Amino acid sequence: MEKRANFGSKLGIILASAGSAVGLGNVWRFPTEVGTNGGAAFILIYVGCVVLLGIPLMVSEFVIGRHTHKNTADAYRQLAPGTPWVFQGYLGVFTSWFILCYYSVVAGWTLKYLVSAVTGQVAAISDSTVYFSDFTSNPWMPVLYMVLVILMCHWVIVRGVQEGIEKSSKLMMPLLLMIIAVLVICSFSMPGSSEGMTFLLKPDFSKITSDVVLSAMGQAFFSLSIAMGCLCTYASYFTDDAKLMKTAGSVALIDTTVAIMSGFIIFPAVFSVAEVAPDAGPGLVFITLPNVFQIAFSHVPWLGWAFAVMFYLLLLLAALTSMMSIHEPVTAFLLERFSMSRRNATRIVTLSCVVVGTLCSLSFGPLADVRILFGMTFFDFFDFVSAKVFLPVGGIIIALFTGWKLERKMVLDELTNHGTLRSRLFPVYIFLIKWIAPLAIGLIFLNELGLFAL
Repeated sequence: MEKRANFGSKLGIILASAGSAVGLGNVWRFPTEVGTNGGAAFILIYVGCVVLLGIPLMVSEFVIGRHTHKNTADAYRQLAPGTPWVFQGYLGVFTSWFILCYYSVVAGWTLKYLVSAVTGQVAAISDSTVYFSDFTSNPWMPVLYMVLVILMCHWVIVRGVQEGIEKSSKLMMPLLLMIIAVLVICSFSMPGSSEGMTFLLKPDFSKITSDVVLSAMGQAFFSLSIAMGCLCTYASYFTDDAKLMKTAGSVALIDTTVAIMSGFIIFPAVFSVAEVAPDAGPGLVFITLPNVFQIAFSHVPWLGWAFAVMFYLLLLLAALTSMMSIHEPVTAFLLERFSMSRRNATRIVTLSCVVVGTLCSLSFGPLADVRILFGMTFFDFFDFVSAKVFLPVGGIIIALFTGWKLERKMVLDELTNHGTLRSRLFPVYIFLIKWIAPLAIGLIFLNELGLFAL
């Protein structure tokens, strides 16, 4: 078996972990949630949920991963050998693979739209709904783009932790943040964009309902890549002097900033085009925005072209940084459990995801009428089971395991780097992870299944 690697710098730790958290959920799902839940009031609740729910859970995964320096499955085997808690380690590995299979399909769409933006096709779309439908239902084009994106991810993972994940994160994350800054400035310059600013910055507390609160909790949980095995695996590569609390805070700050800035990109543009509603839903990115680009920049076509290119490049970068992090837990498990080379472990994960991802992609075309369970297509099934079952269940187990099973001294030692750091927030963290996190995730779980309503 190859010698286990570590991240080479604290900056690499933060950027790689932030890349894991920053994904399509920030640029795609967050603006959708903001649009459908009233704007600024939702953002305030979301930030509170990140602090009270997201950060404690992230810290818990960091503690488990850094203490054991093992892949997710073996980490739980070491900490709770011969107990049912070991199930969570395997669930984390399987969840990563499960998500990668269908997430790569959507990532492929971002690559397609980037190519279309570069060639000017996005600016020439007459009916974006038909364009999107024709592409996704094509029997081979979406599969091709999906495979290309997976191969990009494979190229990074096969090079290892420092030469692959860390170096790529140090390149892609600053580029992603720079693109966001440029797009925000461009979006603010659009006529009528002030309405979008008001929507995002002026809270209307009358819009706060139980559904809005539950949606904010769910978005905070899903946005940070918790319970996917990613953060635990990355933490196993942390150096012993890494400050876990500070790293979690930095990752949460970057993740939340990217999400909110994505809103500042999208909504001023949306409000500058009167006929487009801010609650356009999940089709906002691939169906609504191409029309927005055309109308908003009709007076300066080249600016519309540049905006579209940068926006879809932003989406692709966000998709790739997340794909790297959900590819690695499965690769690390195969590499360490079966003493494989990294190259062979990476090949197995990549090829299996190509096969299953193809089925998910074809769910929009030739396999659209094929139903596997509960009347769902392959894509819908993988999406539903991972987001609404595996992730909430995994999150609850992580909170209970850290809060009730792990020895307090071990957790405190990890958070204080064996007494070299202060621990004033430790009692608050323990309270949140023991009581608040399990209850909150339980509510999210029931809400996502449609079984709970306040």
